Amino acid sequence: MSQTNQFALLKERRFAPFFNTQLLGAFNDNLFKNALVALLSFGALKLSADDAGSLIAMAAGLFILPFFLFSAFSGQIADKYEKSMLIRRIKLAEIGIMCLGAIAFWVGSVPMLMGILFLMGVQSAFFGPIKYGILPQHLHESELIGGNGLVELGTFMAILLGTILGTQLITKAPNGTVMLICITIIVVATIGYWSSRKIPAAPASDPSLKVRFNPATETWKLVTYTKKHRVIFQSILGISWFWFMGATYLAQFPIYARDILGGNGDVYTLLLAAFSIGIGSGSMLCERLSGGKVEIGLVPIGALGITLFGLDLFFATPAVPFGSELGLGGFLSQFAAWRVLIDVMLIGLFGGFYIVPLYALIQKSSAPDRLSRAISCNNVLNALFMVVSALIVGVLLKVGVAISTLFLSIAIANALVAAYIFRLVPEFLMRFLIWMLMHSAYKVNNVGLANIPEKGAAILACNHVSFVDALLVGGSCRRPVRFVMYYKIFQLPILNFIFRTAGAIPIAGRKENEAMYLSAFEKMHEVIRNEELLCIFPEGQITHDGKMNEFKPGIMQVLEKTPAPVIPIALQGLWGSLFSRKDGPAMKKMPKRLFAKIGLVVGQPIAAEDVTLSGLQNSVEKLRGQHL
Repeated sequence: MSQTNQFALLKERRFAPFFNTQLLGAFNDNLFKNALVALLSFGALKLSADDAGSLIAMAAGLFILPFFLFSAFSGQIADKYEKSMLIRRIKLAEIGIMCLGAIAFWVGSVPMLMGILFLMGVQSAFFGPIKYGILPQHLHESELIGGNGLVELGTFMAILLGTILGTQLITKAPNGTVMLICITIIVVATIGYWSSRKIPAAPASDPSLKVRFNPATETWKLVTYTKKHRVIFQSILGISWFWFMGATYLAQFPIYARDILGGNGDVYTLLLAAFSIGIGSGSMLCERLSGGKVEIGLVPIGALGITLFGLDLFFATPAVPFGSELGLGGFLSQFAAWRVLIDVMLIGLFGGFYIVPLYALIQKSSAPDRLSRAISCNNVLNALFMVVSALIVGVLLKVGVAISTLFLSIAIANALVAAYIFRLVPEFLMRFLIWMLMHSAYKVNNVGLANIPEKGAAILACNHVSFVDALLVGGSCRRPVRFVMYYKIFQLPILNFIFRTAGAIPIAGRKENEAMYLSAFEKMHEVIRNEELLCIFPEGQITHDGKMNEFKPGIMQVLEKTPAPVIPIALQGLWGSLFSRKDGPAMKKMPKRLFAKIGLVVGQPIAAEDVTLSGLQNSVEKLRGQHL
């Protein structure tokens, strides 16, 4: 999906009404929450600092509590029933809740406002599993990254606008502000319901599911079941860690802006805006950088960026404040302040790189009838990590740790947590190395990728030009590919890590190592029987002169026992690269060009019964000479 098409989703009925609905809901949540916080801190209630602080902490807890109580239940509901109907009912409930919230603001009842905040948390706990569960039902797999990026962009822009408006109305607007807030939250909820009526139907994933409400038992079962699925659970842990960091930064920005930078409330708003714009921009860039597929190679890039700019934020933090109660003009007139602002924005940007592919990976990897419950598990762990963040940060600040040191600790901890996750799930690091190769050494022009089926067994037959052919084919394909390769290439340093992680099949000549030869064919048959993609380089060796070698009969042996469609593929432009054998051994000469343009051309599938060795070689040869 191109960048243009990503924004085109905002004009399509299968996405736009849902996008508008979730954006309005996020805006209303943050308008109400921040108006309440501002009312407790600065408003007409005139509370003491201790009382206000205690009530703000209680408000945060009341909003998070429903995610522990209802996430397991809401995940079951989302899997059992049609999702657009559930969204409409949730939005109707929001109208009722906002009407009660307007009354609470009007009479200035703190207990009632707290109760409404709890109900908003309940509503969010029920909406969360549907929010991410409905996307794979309305979007193609190639649109998941772009769709998730738009959702994250909309969410953080709504958080930013809701925070600014909620805070400004209470602290700076004239009398009559409460009436304006009351009207706004009801109107926004009503528009959200109207938008939800246009969301297309999303059939129930598991209509036979027996729904059980037992918060402790069902939550434990939910987490235990999800933990069995390694990639999904580790992705959830990665997202939860992001929210641990995000909650830490967002919670400390007000004090950081006031006491460390010497700014007023507008400087805090500026930091929040920079962070939100960064996440939104990173979320949108994910689609462009991933080429329309779920590219988990961006996750390590995101983790690295968060750590680097988190470290720089520590060093950019001034030893003494820039001033006292500085406004935007005074703050931005300080040259050093721009470094702080850029660091905050880039932490957010790389956070977008980090979180969007993880959400898309959960959506892609989960069984359709379990997806909403996987999202519910994510919500439970997100809430848990945010609570733990609040407790740890509270203890550290209590013992005198400076906020800048806290930010330094988060950056270092992120590097350690990322290393741990990538060690548990090496696919992340493997895809990162492939992504780096395809976006530094080469610029790949893919033609005909749609000829590779989204499901079912198929054999890819490709010419063999360089030591990185498998990486380029695997990095371009939207499905995992199992490669057959000469064992000495399989054993190359660094590349061996990638090949092992991708499940490549090493092979030797029959006379060279008969046991490895026979084992390789057994594994090839197993791959086809498992409905996976198998890639074979029928030449059997990397070219020494840039011309294609004669195809060996091994591929025909595979087809005789396990027939499957064969898809010819040709790599163009690799001859003469660092990884080819032109002008001497590969990888032992200086690269002559970076960002070299190469082509990967995929032909039409050939039925197994129609495949001949000479015909297949001719097909690849024609694709190899095709002008791009």
